[in-house]
This record gives sequence, C-alpha cells and structure tokens, in this order.
Amino acid sequence: MPPRVHTLSNGVRVVCDPLPGWQTVALSVVAGRGARFEDEARSGWSHLLEHMVFKGAGGRSAKDIVEVIEAEGGHINASTGYERTSFQVRALAHGLDLGSAVIADLVQRPAMDAGDLAREKQVVGQEIAEAADTPDDLVFELAQAAAFDGQPLGRSILGTTGSIKGATPETLGGWRAALYAPDRLVISAAGAVDEDDLLRLAERDFGAAGAAGLPPPAAGAFVGGVRTVAKPLEQANVVLLLPAVGVMDPDYFALRLLAEILGGGMASRLFQEAREKRGLAYAIDAYSETYADVGVLGVFAGCDARDAAELAEVTVGELRGMLEPVGAAELARAKAQLKGGMFMGRESALARAEHAAGQVLLFGRALDPEAVAAEVDAVTADQLADLTRKILAPGKAAVAILGPKAALGAAETFQASLSR
Repeated sequence: MPPRVHTLSNGVRVVCDPLPGWQTVALSVVAGRGARFEDEARSGWSHLLEHMVFKGAGGRSAKDIVEVIEAEGGHINASTGYERTSFQVRALAHGLDLGSAVIADLVQRPAMDAGDLAREKQVVGQEIAEAADTPDDLVFELAQAAAFDGQPLGRSILGTTGSIKGATPETLGGWRAALYAPDRLVISAAGAVDEDDLLRLAERDFGAAGAAGLPPPAAGAFVGGVRTVAKPLEQANVVLLLPAVGVMDPDYFALRLLAEILGGGMASRLFQEAREKRGLAYAIDAYSETYADVGVLGVFAGCDARDAAELAEVTVGELRGMLEPVGAAELARAKAQLKGGMFMGRESALARAEHAAGQVLLFGRALDPEAVAAEVDAVTADQLADLTRKILAPGKAAVAILGPKAALGAAETFQASLSR
C-alpha cells in the first residue's frame, strides 16, 4: 500500500510508511526547491546554505550535530539538487524523536555565523575546483550548460566562486526562509515508525514554520550547443544530450524504457554495438534525466580520442534504430529491468522515504508501486518509436567533449550525423 499523507495547518505535508518488523527508521525532510530557483547572482546559494546549516543550529555546534546523532547509532546527511533539497537521518527505531528535532533546527534555526560562512565559502570553492579537475564531473556540467544555456538548469549546482562570494549571513538567512518555506516542505519517514508518533513530532518540530516561499521557476527550454575542452587526458569523455520529456509527462516511463534499451545495461544496444562488436569504448551508457517540466536523453562514453567520431556516428545509428518498433523480448527485458530497479529500491527505508517525498511534491500524493508498475507494463513499442521521433524531430543536441584535441571534432560529427 502507498504511504499515508497528512497536511499540517501551515501546509507542511507528512508521509508515513511503516514497515513491520524493521529495527531502523529513515527520516527525510525535503524542501521542494533547489538550485533551479536561483538567479545568476545567487547561483550556488542553495548548496552553500546546505553546508552552512551544519556549522551550527539550535544551540548545537557543528560537532554536536553529528555526535548527538551518531551517539544513538544514527547517521545524518543532506543533498542539494536543482528542484529539491533533502535532509536525511537514518537511525535505530527509537531515534526518530532526536532526528526530527535536529533536522528541524538545521532547517529553521541555523546559527549563520559570519566566521563560519567565510570558511565554508573556502570549502565550497575547493569543491568547485575539485569538480573542475575531475573529468567525469566536468564533462556533465559542460553538457548541462550547453543543453540549458542561460537558464538556472544550465548552471552548476555548486555555483561559482564569484556568486557565492556575495552571500552574507543576512542574505543567506533570507534565502533559507524562502527556500525551506512550509508550502514546499515534506516530512517523510519509513521503517520502524508509528503514524501517531510521526504526526506528533512533525507538529512539534515543524508545525510553527511559516514564511513566504519562492515563485515557481521559469519553464525549462532545451537550447543545445557544443562545449569542448582540450585536455591532455588518456581518454576522451563524451556526453551527448537530446531534448526529452519531464517527469510529469505521459511519456515519462516510455523515456525510461527508451534509455534502458538504448544503453541501460550490458544487453543494451549501445553496449553491444559500441563496446562488444567494435571495441570503441570501455564505458558507455544511456540515461534519462528528468525535471518537472523538461528532460534529456543522454549518452556518456569514455573512449580513445581516435574513436570518438566513429562512436558519435554509432550512437546516432542506434538512436535512429529506435524509430522502428522494438521486438517483444527486448521490450519485456527493459520493462523487467526498470521494474526490478524500482522494487529493489523499495527495500531501502531511506529510498522509500525520499521517493515518497518526491512524489508528494510532484503529484500531491504517494504513488501505489503496483500502479506504477502497471504504467511501465502499458508502454508499447509504437509509443517508444513515437517518442524517439519526437526527440529527434527538433534536430537539437547538446554535446560536451573533454579530452585530447583529436577527439573534439566528434561533436561536429554527431551533429552532422543527427541532421542527415
């Protein structure tokens, strides 16, 4: 059964997913806002804020925050994305009370010390530098920037050293109040949790939260373009992106299946053709990345610079192959893989809590997993072909290549092959 959803008087929603016999509980407090809500001047502020709240909150020091959770056998963490920010605690069954209190302090009562902020800007600056020095991080950021040029989705979640420099304790505090406002806040717990206890804690810790939130971001638009960086590496890192649908689109599951068939595993078309038959790449895979209103179909490969152009042509060939209806066995295998991943994910309490929170933010309810599986099963071969046609129709692509100079021309090869 899907978890039950309740709404507090101030708009905070509470999701309870009890799992009988479990000895642990996972608590996720998810704000349905993130880096996509930033303007250019505040780029990276959501991620910087996530760092800052752990420097001290609710009278606890940075060390106290971690020690008090770990002393009870738990773990605490957080993450910032484009459309949401999440705080998580994994704990033994009795740890829900403490976990809720600590996260409430992080979200609502961070210290925002000026000295801590100055030091954390240095830390985030090092994180930005590290990403720039990591090829398989940088190439994805280059592709994202090409796909959504001039938009929040095209900017790094980390921001830039210049944009985070402008944050002060006061302005970052104002950003916190808007980013974590109760209208987009979900408290989600799974595992050894009692519904009445969770509602009591949610009311105690989050029932008084109240502030004006941020308006919805502008609609995303896939622009497309090329970003290439010559670097003396052993391999070329290649990312190819095409415009696709968002998570709320009726073709969402068709997109997931399309990516699975194209390059989702060792039996996929790209793996078999590019690696097994031609030996063009050690690593190659296809994936879908979706936001509320827009998405991408992506291919990543690491290859010898001399093979990059051929790899681009092979990728376009396999994409065009998806214009023909796939066979029954291939489609059934993709559906089994997708459903397997979904149901295996439900064997983690934290994944259940996070997924339920995301569903409530998007759809206003937690989805029945059997109903979701039925939607996957309902996708037809003709629907996949139609979606491929829709993806290829604009003739737009975002291409990022990072590596030896000899590989950079593959960007032009991909675009030329796509337009034939």
